[in-house]
Amino acid sequence: MKPTLTVFTPTFNRAYTLHKCYESLTRQTSNDFEWLIIDDGSTDNTKEIVDGWIAENKVKIRYYYQENQGMHGAHNTAYEKIDTELNVCIDSDDYVPDDAVEKIVSFWKAFGSNRYAGLVGLDATPDGKIIGTRLPNHLSASTLSDLHGKHKVKGDKKLVYRTELTKKVPPYPLFHGEKYCPLSYKYILIDQECRLLLMNEVLCHVEYLADGSSLNIIKQYRKNPKGFSFFRKTAMRYAPTYKDRLRESIHYVSSNMMINNYKFIFESPRKWTTLLATPIGIALYFYIKNTDKSTVLKID
Repeated sequence: MKPTLTVFTPTFNRAYTLHKCYESLTRQTSNDFEWLIIDDGSTDNTKEIVDGWIAENKVKIRYYYQENQGMHGAHNTAYEKIDTELNVCIDSDDYVPDDAVEKIVSFWKAFGSNRYAGLVGLDATPDGKIIGTRLPNHLSASTLSDLHGKHKVKGDKKLVYRTELTKKVPPYPLFHGEKYCPLSYKYILIDQECRLLLMNEVLCHVEYLADGSSLNIIKQYRKNPKGFSFFRKTAMRYAPTYKDRLRESIHYVSSNMMINNYKFIFESPRKWTTLLATPIGIALYFYIKNTDKSTVLKID
């Protein structure tokens, strides 16, 4: 019988930490899931380790290797291969509470339907501290954009989507020479379809490693300007507030300065806001180009 949930994990040379996710999945109080590992071109011993886990037969595992495309390319492959009703991404340096699958599946079976895109829960540090803020208690459902833009929810959250929708919206674009496009691109498009149910429960323990994207976001801006420029146009088009639209426009300008695209105003879906944002965007471009910092994320 096909499980309800796919837990998928994109990984690249993370053999040294992937065991934490595996061990947490072996402890689940519900086995109504399978684990899909997308190996995005690892050159370490990831495959050998996963082969050993498959032989143990404690968790249903599907392993797929591909040439390196970056995190978003690994997500594209995962969404192509997932065939369960729900899916959730657990990164290679993260792990789940022992009852995470049970909570997700039981909550969805109780409240879920085609009216909703899935559900959103909480991320926490390894010691249990909630990342950012909790979800609003007065809401039962919301789009992700409105949670952050209108309801001022802070911090990363764990997203569980209906697979029908992750397949329906377009895949992440791949740009030659780049390895990153913000994952929020698909989430914004899914927001236009329907809302997420809110679940104020910890579904994932997150550890921000030194080689992860979160702690190297400024480097990502420099290395992947085409991906970011593409994303900012979508974010501008659907921004829930004008403040959000202006912020996205500023970043859009800086990304286009990096690729020497001076037609960015004409290509913008929000031309007047982009024109207003241009001076600040140019200043941001010079800051990103010259700063020694690697992230803007605050970690306690």
